[in-house]
Amino acid sequence: MKHDEKNWTPFPDSHEDAIHLDNIPVTEQTASPAYRLAYLDAEFMQSKGLRALRIGLELTKADHALRQRGIESTVVLFGGARIPEPGHAAWTAKNSTQKANLERASRYYQEARYFARLCSEHAVKCQNREFVIVTGGGPGVMEAGNRGAADIGAPSIGLNIVLPHEQVPNPYITPGLCFNFHYFAMRKMHFLMRAKALAIFPGGFGTLDELFEALTLVQTKRMKRVPILMFGKEYWQNVLNINYLAEQGTIAPDDVNLLTFVDSAADGWQTICEFYNLT
Repeated sequence: MKHDEKNWTPFPDSHEDAIHLDNIPVTEQTASPAYRLAYLDAEFMQSKGLRALRIGLELTKADHALRQRGIESTVVLFGGARIPEPGHAAWTAKNSTQKANLERASRYYQEARYFARLCSEHAVKCQNREFVIVTGGGPGVMEAGNRGAADIGAPSIGLNIVLPHEQVPNPYITPGLCFNFHYFAMRKMHFLMRAKALAIFPGGFGTLDELFEALTLVQTKRMKRVPILMFGKEYWQNVLNINYLAEQGTIAPDDVNLLTFVDSAADGWQTICEFYNLT
């Protein structure tokens, strides 16, 4: 044991015990699953009875890594995984109409990339503790967000999740900040736990899911109000009719002001600066 470690203890740690077990004789008893240390027993750790523990571990693992890096706040980018980089084909399009619309929407890839760069430039001034970019880790707008941070050598976070159609992390995420989740709920927690702003680019069900979760938390005061930037006024006014909800009385009249519609990265960053009195 190293006596100069910051968190030194006289007790053997889990790594030492794991190494010790590699050197014991193999017998009928030591080969039994019952003999395995609990934290080394994959079958046990993945059992239904330990679901609550696994949920806690997913919350703790990413939180531990972010604390070690000193990351205190984030700017979250949500948006369509299917939106291509300008000049690239819309590979997910199912027909000519989708192809044309997705390729036209490629401008949002550029805006997301530039917006992430603006946020990251401020993050660098704060030793990468504040306004660090976080995305869902995939392609499209998510890739653009991580890429904008990488453009200036700033770190960025990717919160991936295991999906039936494998989601591969985009190459612009900082490797030590690239996480993978089994539970959507824990992933959502990490999107919002440190969020000082949300940037919502055109997207589909997943984007809408994250948007309405955040709106509900702010509306019910379970989350402090933060700028919720809706990039692409024309797109969102066709997808959402928030004013209709207010007219029907299903939301408060002031709830429509929780959303700020912007069309450029510069406008989005200016909104954040005004909200937090940044210079």
